[in-house]
Amino acid sequence: MDIATYKDDVWGQEVLRGVSWDLLWLVIVAAFVAIALHAIYEAMQKRGDKPSADGERVSRHGALNRAYHWVMAASIFVLLVTGIFPIVGLEFAWLEIHWIAGIVLTVIVAAHILMSLFSGELGSMSVGPGDVKEALDGNTKPGKYSPAQKSMHAVITVLTFLVIGSGILMFLQIDTPWWDRTNSMAEGMLGLVFFIHGISTLGLVGVICLHVYFALRPEKLFYTRSMIKGWISKDELAANHDPQRWTPDETT
Repeated sequence: MDIATYKDDVWGQEVLRGVSWDLLWLVIVAAFVAIALHAIYEAMQKRGDKPSADGERVSRHGALNRAYHWVMAASIFVLLVTGIFPIVGLEFAWLEIHWIAGIVLTVIVAAHILMSLFSGELGSMSVGPGDVKEALDGNTKPGKYSPAQKSMHAVITVLTFLVIGSGILMFLQIDTPWWDRTNSMAEGMLGLVFFIHGISTLGLVGVICLHVYFALRPEKLFYTRSMIKGWISKDELAANHDPQRWTPDETT
């Protein structure tokens, strides 16, 4: 299976066209195989009683962080639908919806980065050597974010930056309310931009499949609830986190 596709430019020279979308099915199958294997592994584990959601609560995600997460999720969902559905044969007027969603994603990511820099939240999500040691030590409880959560955040961050960066370059080549199509980029360079945009999109498809799966795992549903309501219980905090490494504010 080819990773990329090629074409002849106006001079008859072979240039990169973009990613091979045959990889989409490979990514989807690989993601669901990984999900099935993890589900089987988890089913074989012996777990204690599930921590209670009742009682006192602590704050995990503020309103701004929750709003950012869901706006980003919605914009990525729209981008994937409008970007991939036409490729697999579901034709509709997708281009304008696609670039509008791309602008929303770009703005919300930029705002989140600025907010994280000022709040200090960015440091709590960074991956370091200590996270590898922590991941290998089953007796160590994490702070606010586990090594797995930090790693997934890092991968999504890199892929999102690649999608946004390549998307901006593609956006500059099309008709918009602010400028006319220019065709200023050489075909070979445009093909490279298409390839980066496509391969990072495929990466997002795989990672998002895993993200949704883990968000719906029974033992992880309290994290999903916290992304909706903002809180976890003190019992859930004690069962899954080290209070010495993360001391969240109490809530009602």
